[in-house]
Amino acid sequence: MPRGTTKVRATGREDSSSGRGRSDRTIEGAGGVEAEVLKKAAASGLLDDKGSRITGRVSKALVEKAKLRTGIQENTRLIEFALANLALEDGFAETFKSLKATVDPRIKLGF
Repeated sequence: MPRGTTKVRATGREDSSSGRGRSDRTIEGAGGVEAEVLKKAAASGLLDDKGSRITGRVSKALVEKAKLRTGIQENTRLIEFALANLALEDGFAETFKSLKATVDPRIKLGF
């Protein structure tokens, strides 16, 4: 395995490949943000059941750009990562927007 990469099992534990089938498949090359998202998704139980299937047509440019940005080359893993990102959304944007104009204008912010 290349240096700086991690194998993450569907359970979210780092491991070497066991070859025991789909439910225990390893996600090789997961690093950085991808690894963290998949670990959190696994810890939340979101990766336990691999019984769902998604099909659809999307722009080739969209897929290529997403693969370049994430470094993920497999379509299935790219979809899994994208869905995990959405499922684990923390609501930061909504909270940030809701706080607009709530800071007292008399507070000195240093600029």
